[in-house]
Amino acid sequence: MKVVKVPLQERSYRILVGRSLLSQLGAQCRRLKLGQRGVIVTDDRVGPRYAKTVRDALMAYGFKVETVTLPHGETSKQWKVVQDCYNQLAAARIERGSFVVALGGGVVGDLAGFVAATYLRGVDFVQIPTTLLAQVDSSVGGKVGINLKAGKNLVGAFYQPKLVLCDLDTLQSLPKREFRAGMAEVIKYGIIWDARLFSTLEAQIGSLLKLDATLLEKVVARCCQIKAAVVGQDEKEGGLRAILNYGHTIGHAIEAITRYGTYLHGEAISIGQVAAGHLSQSLTGLKAKDAQRIEALFKATGLPTRISLNAGQRKRLLEAMQLDKKVSQGQVKFVLAARLGKVSPGHSVETDAIHAALDSVQKN
Repeated sequence: MKVVKVPLQERSYRILVGRSLLSQLGAQCRRLKLGQRGVIVTDDRVGPRYAKTVRDALMAYGFKVETVTLPHGETSKQWKVVQDCYNQLAAARIERGSFVVALGGGVVGDLAGFVAATYLRGVDFVQIPTTLLAQVDSSVGGKVGINLKAGKNLVGAFYQPKLVLCDLDTLQSLPKREFRAGMAEVIKYGIIWDARLFSTLEAQIGSLLKLDATLLEKVVARCCQIKAAVVGQDEKEGGLRAILNYGHTIGHAIEAITRYGTYLHGEAISIGQVAAGHLSQSLTGLKAKDAQRIEALFKATGLPTRISLNAGQRKRLLEAMQLDKKVSQGQVKFVLAARLGKVSPGHSVETDAIHAALDSVQKN
């Protein structure tokens, strides 16, 4: 097992990465001195597979536990589902000293974390991410929230968990498409921070896709280290943390105009990162060969790098980008790369350049 610390003074917490960790949850929660009553928030796919193990692990240490099960999928990140959770927490007599366990992928983590941040003005919560994307990205750093029709994650909070427990065994049951989607965030860390990680991924992508246990633990822990380093310096996205949004400006807009049903998040940001690579090549000096390496790695992972957009869809995409959280004074801000391992946020990009980037990823 590898242990990564997120350094946030009194809000600091540990990320545990390894195998057979679900059964250790009770001991870890006891170590954290969490309240005696808890609620597991999960979905109808993950819950039947793992909720009993988590519940038993907590009950073995004397915790009283209820389970709330959500419909799976991005469409659960909405007010109605949040309100249903509030009502179930009230029925379970959850108190301010109680805690929430988010058991699932990024959707469950975002929504359960938002519920924990807002119910009774905040109760403790623990993240147990069961997808690769959630383990390396969304479960770490305290961003929680829900979607609006206008865009993704427009309502939310910064609310840190008490613990993140990444049991790599849960990835064995993950559909191949979901695992590949998670790799989009893994590749992102190589682009924005660690060129050596990027090279490792290029050389060993086949082994990773086969879930090589030793390599997977090393890569997941390294991604968590990078995110912890970024969040430790900039918890609330005042500057540096914005680099984590590389490829997300276009990627989130793709998700929005396709109503979160056509592309998984990782698939959308795969296209977004390839487009950002082309923007970087023209605006911040990224070498053409490195932009090509970026696209080639996404292709080798089995992720999409092209999208078919007609004129109307492109117009809606640009409108969706205007609703992005990174818009400032009406201007869309991009994270762009100078080289592999080095990016910078806050780049204003003219509409013509955005169209050129979209042309570069247009499927013929």
